[in-house]
Amino acid sequence: MPAAPRLDPKTIFTPDEWAGLTRRSTWRGLSLVLHAWVLIIGAGALFVIFPNPITYVLAVMIIGARQLGIAILVHDAAHNALLPNAKWNDRIAGWFCAAPIANSVERYRAYHLKHHKYTEQPEDPDLALSRPFPISRKSLHRKIIRDLTGQTFFKQRIAPTFTRWGEILSGKRKATPMEPHIVRFWIVNGAAIAVLTAAGYWWAYPALWIVPQATWLPLVTRLRNIAEHACLSDPADPFRHARTTLANPIERLFIAPYWVHFHAEHHMFMHLPCWNLPRAHKLMMEKGYGPRMEIKPSYPAVLRQAAPLEVKKPAIA
Repeated sequence: MPAAPRLDPKTIFTPDEWAGLTRRSTWRGLSLVLHAWVLIIGAGALFVIFPNPITYVLAVMIIGARQLGIAILVHDAAHNALLPNAKWNDRIAGWFCAAPIANSVERYRAYHLKHHKYTEQPEDPDLALSRPFPISRKSLHRKIIRDLTGQTFFKQRIAPTFTRWGEILSGKRKATPMEPHIVRFWIVNGAAIAVLTAAGYWWAYPALWIVPQATWLPLVTRLRNIAEHACLSDPADPFRHARTTLANPIERLFIAPYWVHFHAEHHMFMHLPCWNLPRAHKLMMEKGYGPRMEIKPSYPAVLRQAAPLEVKKPAIA
């Protein structure tokens, strides 16, 4: 299968516009990493200082969304777009973004670039995320319940670990040394547990890190996946094989951090730093490309398309 069709940016942007859009920035990249952790720590501190159900729910939602945020920064690093220096791009993202959530820049890069090469084609490793849609409202509600009750987290993150260790203990699988990204995960998370315990807040790690990761993060990850590629009008068109969702400030805080909602622009020009995607979108609107693109006004609008009140079945020939 040939690779998905690509756009030539020279046919859309002037040389000066393109140079500005592709420019990396050390301070911008580092500031986003810092911003993510300031919000995570700040949301946790809000609950510690003012402990009540409202501040706890807010903390879980903000922290879960920023866990997605650091995953998005790993995504930028996989495109070598977080920092100008390639080694520091991988090191900063590897330790401060990927390690806390047991991810790996290198492993994700190999997987994700295949998604870009074969977007919405049979070889696309993410095709299973968009293929089932549209689905019924009841089906969507069941998925949301599984996400918010930790069932998705258990299925995707905990159960495979139990299975792997069971196979090792039974002799069905040989034990192998921990991969580097798992070592980094235990170093970073172990340090966090040690610091919180020393400060007298050992409970904050499960309550304010694991709970968001097990509940809100799976939900917003699902919403991101649906918004990006589900129910596209023409996946073969490079203007339409990904969707942009015009998220409002509340959606950007709780669902779509770091401009991830400009996904059509990202797929058209995949090496742009995330902070330049709004500028790319604005330029394309000014140049009249809006009608050619897949754009939705909000996340509820996407969900109404992905899970309509009545799912229309394809006609039988």
